Amino acid sequence: MVLHYALALSICFFVPAHAQMSDVTCDDRTRMAHMLTHDLGAERQGRGLRDPETLLEIWVTQRNGDWIIVQNYTNGTSCIVAMGEHWEGEIPEPV
Repeated sequence: MVLHYALALSICFFVPAHAQMSDVTCDDRTRMAHMLTHDLGAERQGRGLRDPETLLEIWVTQRNGDWIIVQNYTNGTSCIVAMGEHWEGEIPEPV
């Protein structure tokens, strides 16, 4: 399933990446959030600052647990920097 997302995203976006990875997909923050929410059915599960100019977000699809990490820059650009499967969210401590 993640492979399908990666293929669809690589076809949809042609904005250069800020990272050295050739498979990073970038777009305007608003369009990226719309695509994740409406096209993929993902919800933002968390976020945190990487540095003063970079915010990381974790998006997860409720349907199958696929996860996507998006790096947001102060210039309004967002880039998908990692994807995976079987997100578990909070894991309870052993009793």
